[in-house]
Amino acid sequence: MSPAKPSSEYKTVRSLSRGLEILRALNTCPKGRATSGELSDMTGLHRTTVRRLLETLADAGFVRRSESDDSFRLALKVRELSEGFTDSEWISTIASPIMGELLHKVVWPSDLSTPNGDYLQVRETTHRFSPLSFHRSMVGRRLPMLLTAAGQAYFANCAEEERQEILQMLRAGSDEQARLASDPVFIRNLLRRVRKDGVGTNTGEWNHGEEKGKIGAIAVPIMHDERALGCLNVIYLTRAVRLDEAITKFAPQLHAAAQKISASLLTSSVIEPASGESPLAKGPGHRRPSGPNNHYDNR
Repeated sequence: MSPAKPSSEYKTVRSLSRGLEILRALNTCPKGRATSGELSDMTGLHRTTVRRLLETLADAGFVRRSESDDSFRLALKVRELSEGFTDSEWISTIASPIMGELLHKVVWPSDLSTPNGDYLQVRETTHRFSPLSFHRSMVGRRLPMLLTAAGQAYFANCAEEERQEILQMLRAGSDEQARLASDPVFIRNLLRRVRKDGVGTNTGEWNHGEEKGKIGAIAVPIMHDERALGCLNVIYLTRAVRLDEAITKFAPQLHAAAQKISASLLTSSVIEPASGESPLAKGPGHRRPSGPNNHYDNR
């Protein structure tokens, strides 16, 4: 006989439970949106209650209401609810070994980055193992969405509603990305180019001061359950590799690695390695990892 569940001295907050139920229901909607009536049917809550909860969630920034059909959808702010949850397990146990294999094939370093609002953040790298690396401290760096190979690859392959959320956040700024995000011709051409080439590219148009024009990169999305989960890139010196050469030499290897990560995510039971050593240590020129750096970069 199982032990009785201990009772709490505190009563549950019913309105909070119902608000979370609304968020869960919206998350399961096939079209990513629903009216208050549809959510009432899905949750069994009264329409007035659902509407009041939706207005509260909208006021807090977690859902958005469409003016055209009065439907509601999740806003990008819901991601903040999971920021304390670490998803590094899949990166360390699935992606890292595959990035190590990629390093053996291309030698130039790679980064794996995942979205964080209107930018990508480097989560894993082979810089510290590549003999051709020119940066050691990459983990934690922010990659601008519209100006980097990884950012462009993610932007062109994420869901349309997420893409519009990203553009809205970028337009609220006052930098070069704000200007580009407000230029429909630039956005249309960017999407057309990335989808045609199959990769995001950067030939040094954006970089840190003295490095501008010296470092290039190409990147591909990592897809999971038909959504973009992150990006994988290869970084090189433009004086050593032309863009057309990079696409010819590195793009097939990048796509193969990204597809292998996607396939592994579907079939693997993610278990932390017994050893604390990074699986990337199998790459050439093993070095101790460098500390994090939170500055923007051009990869």
